[in-house]
Amino acid sequence: MKYRPHLFSLRLGHALRASCLNDAYGRPQLMRDVTAGLTVGVIALPLSMALAIASGVAPQHGLYTAMIAGVLIALTGGSRFSVSGPTAAFVVLLLPIAQQYGLGGLLMATMLSGLVLVSMALLRLGRLVQYVPPAVTLGFTSGIALVIAVMQFKDLLGLSAPGDLPGALSQGAWLLSAVAETHWPTALLGLGTLGLLLLWPRLGLRFPPHLPVLALAAVVAWWLQQQGIAVDTLGSRFQYTLAEGGVGQGIPPYLPSLIWPWQQPGADGNPIGLSWTLLGDLLPSAFAIAMLGAIESLLCAMVVDGMTATRHSANSELLGQGLGNLVAPLFGGIPATAAIARSAANVKSGAVSPISAVVHSLVVLASVVLLADLLAWIPMAAMAALLLTVAWNMSEAPKALRLLRRAPLGDQLVLLLCLVMTVAFDMVIAIAAGMVMASLLFMGELARMTKLKDLDGHSRLLPEAVPDGWRVLKVNGPLFFAAADRIFAEIAVETAGAQGVILYMSSVPVLDAGGLSALERWLEVCEQLGTKVVISDLQFQPLKTLSRAGVEPIPGRLTFVPELTAALELANSGQCR
Repeated sequence: MKYRPHLFSLRLGHALRASCLNDAYGRPQLMRDVTAGLTVGVIALPLSMALAIASGVAPQHGLYTAMIAGVLIALTGGSRFSVSGPTAAFVVLLLPIAQQYGLGGLLMATMLSGLVLVSMALLRLGRLVQYVPPAVTLGFTSGIALVIAVMQFKDLLGLSAPGDLPGALSQGAWLLSAVAETHWPTALLGLGTLGLLLLWPRLGLRFPPHLPVLALAAVVAWWLQQQGIAVDTLGSRFQYTLAEGGVGQGIPPYLPSLIWPWQQPGADGNPIGLSWTLLGDLLPSAFAIAMLGAIESLLCAMVVDGMTATRHSANSELLGQGLGNLVAPLFGGIPATAAIARSAANVKSGAVSPISAVVHSLVVLASVVLLADLLAWIPMAAMAALLLTVAWNMSEAPKALRLLRRAPLGDQLVLLLCLVMTVAFDMVIAIAAGMVMASLLFMGELARMTKLKDLDGHSRLLPEAVPDGWRVLKVNGPLFFAAADRIFAEIAVETAGAQGVILYMSSVPVLDAGGLSALERWLEVCEQLGTKVVISDLQFQPLKTLSRAGVEPIPGRLTFVPELTAALELANSGQCR
């Protein structure tokens, strides 16, 4: 059975059907998927822990996300090569939720976001991401990257913050005042890890640096502890309750159990519970998580499509993302979406189908069970260094700088506005402000494209002479609310004292309610002045708008004709006089 994917389809497991349910998938393709999955799993293991910590929860919740959501989204989504899990883009959204509502509130918001994503898929809203301008995307991702980077310097330098510092600006101000208290063994370890992560690509090694570099940092941390120098590690920072009682260090070496999110602890350490008030409080955050997840996952799918000359199903991908975010919180997973870096590594490692993403999740699962005691030695400074490299990569600084140098002024302003609003306030406000500003600037540009042209003396379009007292004017461009008042004001000036006017509208593709209102006001003025109007060459949409509005011909006053030649004949015949 051969499955033929369709760009706009909504089918569970679209990508799996498209890549595996055909004769071309066999043992060689499976081995390529296994190899790619092993590579991406090694990358995802430390990243998942680091991103969970940055989001305000214990590192194992990032691992659970990669394990549970990673498998579900791969098997049910619409992109063959996307690898899903916790991503850096979510950090600025999730940290305030975790601080205010605890783990339970964060997991409940994740489930609600899954419902939103499933609803978007069922409503076929997968292509709406195309309406987000690149300047908005680059602006808020650069802002997120800057916020994440600022948040890492505390652990990188071994500083102890006085409680939770809300916002990047307050944290940056505190860092400047506390830098003199740097714990130098921690700082040297963190900076050494950062330097090695940056130097790794120049060494020509094809193996990803994440795990070996962090393993080396863990060895150094162990050695420092043997010398009596304490360095903050996963084991010293995070604890868990053992099944037989007592407390373990680092991450638990067993699989997560099913627990309802409202039974998880809130900010006060007690089960958060379930209430309509709490759901109402979490709903705005859930919508924000869902929208960001949709944007990130569909952008990632478009990136890997460009790398592989394939096509994804946007609505199926949203469905898979929604299902993953619905189920993962039951096992302690935080919000997940497709990660561009991991998906690109998946493609470069030779992946063929979503099976590689499944293998990646199995690698994370095996690491939790087998390597938990070793992972506890990873220094927090090394995790901070890893997140600094993630922040740099997600900022797409070269692309943002290129846009600031070459793009029109309006796009430059939108990017800077989104960046500043993300850092100063939050990403939701930044995206909303950026979209509003981009829309207003675009409408302004579109309105300036609508122009009025006097056709008097235009021999090609006017083969017949224009009668005395008549004017022939052509409108070029859409007659919508931002342009219509200006255009009809110009028409009024041009036709002052004229006996009749021919409006040639072959180049008017759109007439909206604002344009209709301006046209009707101008026709009323023409009726008062006794000016006759002939409108010719209406396209379908403006004609439909006029028909629905009940604008009909008025004998001796207003006439509609299909062609300009017919309008000239009518004016010359004297029937409109």
